[in-house]
Amino acid sequence: MTDKTAFLRTELDALQEQGLRNTISILDGPQGPWLSVDGREVLNFCSNNYLGLANDDRLVAAAKAALDRYGVGPGAVRTIAGTMTIHEELEAALSRFKGVEAALSFQSGFVANLAVIPALVGDGDVIISDELNHASIVDGIRLAKAGRKIYPHGDVDALSDRLAEARSEGANRILVISDGVFSMDGDIAPLDRIVAAADEHDAMVMVDDAHGEGVLGRGGRGIVDHFDLHDRVDVEVGTMSKAFGAIGGYVAGSIELIEWLRQRGRPFLFSSALTPPDVAACIAAVETLEESTELVDRLWDNAARFKETMSAAGFDLGLSETPITPVMLGDEHLARKFSRILLDEHNVFAQAIAFPTVATGMARIRVMISAAHSEPDLAAGAAAFAAVGKQLGVVG
Repeated sequence: MTDKTAFLRTELDALQEQGLRNTISILDGPQGPWLSVDGREVLNFCSNNYLGLANDDRLVAAAKAALDRYGVGPGAVRTIAGTMTIHEELEAALSRFKGVEAALSFQSGFVANLAVIPALVGDGDVIISDELNHASIVDGIRLAKAGRKIYPHGDVDALSDRLAEARSEGANRILVISDGVFSMDGDIAPLDRIVAAADEHDAMVMVDDAHGEGVLGRGGRGIVDHFDLHDRVDVEVGTMSKAFGAIGGYVAGSIELIEWLRQRGRPFLFSSALTPPDVAACIAAVETLEESTELVDRLWDNAARFKETMSAAGFDLGLSETPITPVMLGDEHLARKFSRILLDEHNVFAQAIAFPTVATGMARIRVMISAAHSEPDLAAGAAAFAAVGKQLGVVG
């Protein structure tokens, strides 16, 4: 019998030759500033655990208590098995935190985008999307039956042109979508100007704030709060797997938006809800951020300290305006070699990012700074980068 999947071996070999084949490390233990990776304790520069909440005692205790009260799983989709009170509590906490009328939780931020985009637009409508939007937005757009237009990254003048084109072509509804913080470069979307352009053409605005949640705004309330655009952004999508330290996603906005997603958001209708321990941890994370800005303030202090040291060493940190710190290297093979030496010789866990996550020739090491990192952690990490940078001729 012929091996009908033999082509996959050829494809995998090609990825290896191009320096694009990923290697997934094995972790044994909780997320934190240091990790056990493949049996070794290493400095963690890979995690989206911005505030160090993934192993926070408050979140762990909340998850354990929810296990005792609710058990492990939700049973089925909420429209069939019913909604547990703990899901209602999370959604109330999120809407309060975000300053919106309502919120609806999903299994992940990726899933939230797949739910909301096809539910809002269809035949006769147009989606206008930033070219560097996250893969989950791209896939959500593909699921929708609307037309689509792409504008160059962050170019609001080009966005205005696309909006005018869509209106002149007779579009019914128009949905403009942008990431809030772009995860590979760490730059912030010009959301104030995006909203102004959309308003001129009566278009809806949706922002995916996955990397702005817990980072931007008052006490981490996100990009809409950062720009003081409350009541002017129609759809906010967020994740609870990054700064919140847990898992899950949500959509926040008007009562009508959330009720429509309860009726027509396919992942809500056809996939089981988050488990009670996860939900409890998310609630505890929101409450922690409501109580104090300490963790968010520490995150920004750590990011500024690390970036200053890296820039002084001669590294190109790209366009970053946030704690996301891309160390730009360009060549895919160089980026993977740099990452491997960091881990093997300096016990620093910092992964290479290459195509298809970023464009070919734009490979980098993406350093994710956390509030949990100490000053010695950051100094040791920067020193390791400088040593490898000199070894490989990246810096002088």
